[in-house]
Amino acid sequence: MESSNGNVFQLIVKQGKPTLVPPKGNGNAGELIKNALKKVLVHYYPLAGRLTISSEGKLIVNCTGEGAVFVEVEAYCAMEEIGDITKPDPKTLGKLVYVIPDAKNILDMPPLVAQVTTFKCGGFVLGLCMNHCMFDGIGAMEFVNSWSETARGLPLCVPPFIDRSILKARNPPKIEYLHQEFAEIEDKSSTIDLYKDETIYSSFYFDSDMLENIKMKAMEDGVLEKCTTFEGLSAFVWRARTKALRIQPDQQTKLLFAVDGRPKYNPPLPKGYFGNGIVLTNSFCHAGELLDKPLSHAVGLVKEAIKMVTDSYMRSAMDYFEVTRARPSLASTLLITTWSRLSFYTTDFGWGEPVLSGPVALPEKEVILFLSHGKERKSINELLGSPASAMKIFQELMQI
Repeated sequence: MESSNGNVFQLIVKQGKPTLVPPKGNGNAGELIKNALKKVLVHYYPLAGRLTISSEGKLIVNCTGEGAVFVEVEAYCAMEEIGDITKPDPKTLGKLVYVIPDAKNILDMPPLVAQVTTFKCGGFVLGLCMNHCMFDGIGAMEFVNSWSETARGLPLCVPPFIDRSILKARNPPKIEYLHQEFAEIEDKSSTIDLYKDETIYSSFYFDSDMLENIKMKAMEDGVLEKCTTFEGLSAFVWRARTKALRIQPDQQTKLLFAVDGRPKYNPPLPKGYFGNGIVLTNSFCHAGELLDKPLSHAVGLVKEAIKMVTDSYMRSAMDYFEVTRARPSLASTLLITTWSRLSFYTTDFGWGEPVLSGPVALPEKEVILFLSHGKERKSINELLGSPASAMKIFQELMQI
């Protein structure tokens, strides 16, 4: 998950014996993964460079060929002894991802840092620190899967498309929309004070039946003809969090989430686009309206936010950023990020699919993460952090 300095901390957890690579156990995991990384970086060569600031004041990659940072660690315990790895826990899980000592800002950190930790039980963890300016979740997924294909001696299924000039801002810029994702909202409810207390991290499991119940509840009043899992769950969680934080009825709230723009651009982005092809979209609603009206209303707001994302909207967003250099405001905001459609769980370095793929920590108090769960990936784990005073209410509201 993204950290405050723009880096993504990702864990890919493997267990058991190798299916393709001798010898048995994890004894050669580090060596095999490191050698595969050397080869795959030939295709993804920007990851072997370093970040710097251009003469125009823009963040760029200097393709120096210095390479990624790779660390091997041996743990003198079994994997099960680390405890519950399904919840964000920077104190414990942070030991599974190498952090550059004394790194003060984003320029001090290589675009890619990898750590392989082997355990006595035969399992191992690949901990990754990847800079979000290099790619979005889809791009990161394609890179990691290309890495694993290389480890198994296979050609790349999706070679990277490196040219990013296809998404440069227009000259002159043409801002055609309000872009309220950047709007500041007055915190009338003083929610910022709630987060000064202890933050509790938790995960909530939604199986396929629970997700179906949420969708049926959203459609029970006949306003909606259909409702996707993402639309239903996002609306459900937005309402629950608003209630748990006791946000005042006249307080505006904002929902932010990313939409994959790859197929929405005209023409669509090339397959394997190596960069950020997502765009943030948004919904606004007063807390009283959000809670007093049925779930179908909140789902309708999510649908409108998705529909808003078009080629012209995304290009306007790029131009807006080019002109303002603004960052989306998170005041009175819920930011939902979903990894449920990212197939990190298919990554196979020769030991089979991972038993878990997930974040070390959540980057901001406003973030909720959706992760796919279960063998068929039809269930979802919802990860979040909440003030202790609000978590009990939120837990009660999560009961379907």
